[in-house]
Amino acid sequence: MKAKKSYGQHFLNNEHLAERIAQLLRPELAYQRVLEVGPGKGMLTKYLLDQDFRLTVVEADRDMVNYLQRHYPALKEDIISADFLKVPLDRLFTEPFALIGNFPYNISSQILFKMLEYRHLIPEMVGMFQLEVAERIIAPPGNKVYGVISVLVQAYYEGEMCIEVDRRNFTPPPKVQSGVIRLTRKAETEIGCDEKLFRRVVKQAFSQRRKMLRNTMKSILTDQELLADSFFNQRPEKLSVADFVQITKWIEERR
Repeated sequence: MKAKKSYGQHFLNNEHLAERIAQLLRPELAYQRVLEVGPGKGMLTKYLLDQDFRLTVVEADRDMVNYLQRHYPALKEDIISADFLKVPLDRLFTEPFALIGNFPYNISSQILFKMLEYRHLIPEMVGMFQLEVAERIIAPPGNKVYGVISVLVQAYYEGEMCIEVDRRNFTPPPKVQSGVIRLTRKAETEIGCDEKLFRRVVKQAFSQRRKMLRNTMKSILTDQELLADSFFNQRPEKLSVADFVQITKWIEERR
């Protein structure tokens, strides 16, 4: 299991930690398959293979693919040599699967957005991120790191911090600490409004997070609309996912 940075790769070196991460998956959520992103030399893979589901791994590094083929013959055809971000997951899976991995820091947000795109297939995700990113994903309203990624992920998933990981658990050690979070899909996978508009509303609201909505939302709403309701005197970090959904519905009704 590895994390990629532009200057190199960082391999998890703690066997006990790898086993703990693998055990965070909960097959009782009615999935039989698991997709691991970026397995590297298989530190996590070996413990996933011990569990009672079918494992598929996606690895972009050809050298690591060759290593996995030699050392984990049990995977057979379930090793996919590809860039995860370019893999059409609905062609790979026709049934629910869990997503797991020590995600490359530089594309971790893109991995989350892809998870959201295929959320109808992904009831659970267990992932290692840079710690500050992990904290941002699961931050509640009112928290200083609550932002765009918090709202967009929490619209569909419940999140929790499971393990904080010291940089010394990697070889070579990265410059930052890491955190493992678990995301569990909500029972309702639709939010009841135009999702494209919802994303636009959230991103626009946080474009200047210290300003009130009546200042940041001028590209979407008129001054008259923004001044008509005291709701828009709030700052975005105070709003819940439900609040952002309500704003989106309010805009839809007026358009």
